[in-house]
Amino acid sequence: MTDEKKIKTALISVFHKDGMEEMLEALNANGVKFLSTGGTQQFIETLGYECQKVESVTTYPSILGGRVKTLHPKVFGGILARRDNEGDRKQVEEYDIPEIDLVVVDLYPFEDTVAAGASEQDIIEKIDIGGISLIRAAAKNFNDVVIVPSKAEYGIVTDIIRKKGAVTTLAERRMLATRAFGVTSHYDTAIHGWFDKSQAE
Repeated sequence: MTDEKKIKTALISVFHKDGMEEMLEALNANGVKFLSTGGTQQFIETLGYECQKVESVTTYPSILGGRVKTLHPKVFGGILARRDNEGDRKQVEEYDIPEIDLVVVDLYPFEDTVAAGASEQDIIEKIDIGGISLIRAAAKNFNDVVIVPSKAEYGIVTDIIRKKGAVTTLAERRMLATRAFGVTSHYDTAIHGWFDKSQAE
C-alpha cells in the first residue's frame, strides 16, 4: 500500500522507563535506530542496544537543569518535515536534519506529583515542555511519523511491529495521533485545573 511508512529512526524520551522492553526489542530486531537523551539513553544501552545521543545531533547539551533537552530545530525539523514536500526535503538536506519516523514519549507525572502533595515548585517542575511538544509535532505529521504518546500505546506499536515489521499504515498513524491529542488535552486540562484551584486558594 502506498500509505505505508517504514520506521528507520526512533526518538525516545520517557520519564518512566519500565514497560518499554518488549517494544524496544521489536524495534531493534527490525533494524530501527534509537535516538534519546539522558536517563532514557542509558536505559536503552543497559538493554544492550546502541543509542545515539540527541546532543550529538543538536550539538547542544541538556541545559537549565534538564528543562531544555530536545527543543531544537534539528529534532523538530526531523519530526515535522513532510517527506513528499520538495522544499522540506531540500532544507532537511541543507541543514543536515535526520528524519525521525517514530517518537515515543512518557510525560512527566504532573497529576501524580500533585496527588502526592508536593510543593508548588516541585509541581511546576513536573509540567512537561519538551515531551508535550514532541507529541504534538509527531501527531501533527502523522502522515509520515508514528507517535507513541504514553505507556498505554507501547503494546499497540509492539503488536504492529511483530505482525508485519517496522511498517505502519496511514490509518494506524492517524489512530495513534488521535490518542496523542487525547493525552495532551488531558494533561493540559490537569495543569489548568491545578493553576485554577491554587489561584482560588
